[in-house]
Amino acid sequence: MRALRSVAEVALGRQRAPQHAEGPHMVRYLRAANVKDGILDLTDVQSMNFTPNEQAIFSLKPGDVLVTEGSGSLTSVGAAAVWRGELDGTICFQNTLLRLRPRAGVDGRYLEWWARAAFGAGVFASIASGANIYHVSAERVRALPISLPSSEEQRRIADFLDAETARIDQMVDLRESQQQILAARYRTVVRDAFAGLSSGLPTRLKYLLKARPRYGVLVPQFVDDGVKFIRVNDLHDLTGRASGLTMIPMGLSKQYSTTILREGDVLVSVVGTLGRAAVVPTSLRGANVNRAIAVLRPRSDVGQELLTAWIGSEEFEAQALLATGNDSAQRTLGMEDMANFRLTWPADPSERDGLVSSISRAQAAIRAVSARVSKQQEVLAERRQALITAAVTGQIDVSTASGRGIES
Repeated sequence: MRALRSVAEVALGRQRAPQHAEGPHMVRYLRAANVKDGILDLTDVQSMNFTPNEQAIFSLKPGDVLVTEGSGSLTSVGAAAVWRGELDGTICFQNTLLRLRPRAGVDGRYLEWWARAAFGAGVFASIASGANIYHVSAERVRALPISLPSSEEQRRIADFLDAETARIDQMVDLRESQQQILAARYRTVVRDAFAGLSSGLPTRLKYLLKARPRYGVLVPQFVDDGVKFIRVNDLHDLTGRASGLTMIPMGLSKQYSTTILREGDVLVSVVGTLGRAAVVPTSLRGANVNRAIAVLRPRSDVGQELLTAWIGSEEFEAQALLATGNDSAQRTLGMEDMANFRLTWPADPSERDGLVSSISRAQAAIRAVSARVSKQQEVLAERRQALITAAVTGQIDVSTASGRGIES
C-alpha cells in the first residue's frame, strides 16, 4: 500500500472564467458533466481560451484518468473514466475534474479500475467536504492509499475487468432495450385509447389549462433550508423523492411566483429529454422547479392523470420533435409551442373516466414488468461493482477467475 501521489500525478483543471470565453487559442475541454462512472459523455464538449503554456499544463493524454472533483450529490462525486483520445486535437480539462496521470510502471487501465473501485466503495465520498456542493480536493485524493501489484498483474487485472464488465454491460444493455420496448408499448396503448374516442373533440392544449405553461428558475442557488426544488431527474419518482429534494432560497422562489406549485399541477420536462411528466402531490405544494421543467395547471374538469398520460404518448412526442427539430442536441420546447399542441379530448365525462381506467390498467401491468427488469438492472450493477472491487483489492485471483465473473 502506498499513497496515490507515488503512483499517479494528480492535477486539478483550469478554472472557467468570463475572460476565457473568447480568445485566440480556443480549445475544447472536458468538465464534470462529461464524466460518468466508467463513461465519457462527449455529446456536449465546450471550448474556452487556453494559452499555449496552459495547453501544455492542462491537455489530456490517452491513459489519463478523469475524476469528478465536485458534485451536488455525494453519490456522484469521484466518478471516474479514462481518456483514450476519443476526440482529435488538443483537449484540456476544467477544474471540476481531477486528472490522474499514471507514473512509470503504472498501467493506466489498472489506475482507472482502481478509481472506479474507489468510487463504488464510497472512498471519494468519504473524503468529500462541503454543504450543497461536495469537493474532494486534489490534496486529499493524492493521500488516498492504493495497492500497486506488479506490472504483469496490473495488466491481468485490467484484462479481466475489461472482459467481464463487457459481458455484464451486454446484459445491462439488453435490459435497457426491454425498458424501451415497454415504454413504447405504453405510448401505443395511450395512442390507441385516444384514437378510439367516440366523443372526442379536437382542441389545443392551452384550452385545457387555467393559464399558459410556465418554466421555472433559470439560475438556482442552493441552501440548507428553503423551498424544495424539483429537477428533471426527480420526475421519475416525484413522491418518493419529495423528502430528499435540494432547496433554493425563499426569495428566489418568489421571483418565479408563477411556478410555485399547487397540488395537481402537471410537470413536464422541456429541455433535453422531452415529455417526462408527473403530477404534483400534496407533499410538494409550495415547491418550485428549474428551467428544464414546465408547469401546467389543468382546468378543474380536466383529469391530471389523463393529461399526464397524453403527454407520454406518441402524439405529444411527434409534436415536440417537430417544434424543436429532430437533429437538435439539446432540444428546448418553447411554452407557446407546447400550448398550441393539438389533441383530441373526450367530451363525455363517462368516456373520460373509462379512458382513465383502461390506461391505468395497462400502465399498472407494464410497470410491474418494468419493475422486475429494473431489479435485474440493479443486481447487474451491484455485480459489476463487486467484481471491480474484488479484482482491484486482490480478493479474487483473476488468472483463475477469468470467464467465471458473472456466474461466480
